[in-house]
Amino acid sequence: MTVIVLLVAALVFRLLGVLGVDRFATWRVSAAHGLAVMLVMTASAHFVPAGVTVMPNHADLVAMVPPFVPFPTLMVYLTGVLELAGAVGLVLPETRRAAGICLALLFVVLLPANVYAAVADVPFAGEAASPLWQRVPEQVLYIGIALWAAIPVRSLARSPR
Repeated sequence: MTVIVLLVAALVFRLLGVLGVDRFATWRVSAAHGLAVMLVMTASAHFVPAGVTVMPNHADLVAMVPPFVPFPTLMVYLTGVLELAGAVGLVLPETRRAAGICLALLFVVLLPANVYAAVADVPFAGEAASPLWQRVPEQVLYIGIALWAAIPVRSLARSPR
């Protein structure tokens, strides 16, 4: 679901660019904004009470935290805040580079939780755990887009000699 949100949002932003919205004139910026939309969606689950069953909730995410990680509840809240901060950073041109690099690092740090959830068969939002073969490539995709967004857009104009 998160990959679909990312792809659809990036396509919508790029379509806006084609229609003349200068902000979305490149795929790189459109993908950064698409990743931001996905992050707002995923971060929201970090704060949803356990009684909510229509979407992933805080308890689902706490269950994904590997046993070796201390303070799992706090870690889930912290990663939710970091995802929201990263989303804001991606949409601001001045902070996009730093946000992309920091998010790539965050996605690397979160990879053990995804591996643990798949291997330990931790259910998510009442559904069976998604398999490892799906989780790892998704995480690699997010890392790649975050790093791609971090690369500054080079000016096509030549500097005067």
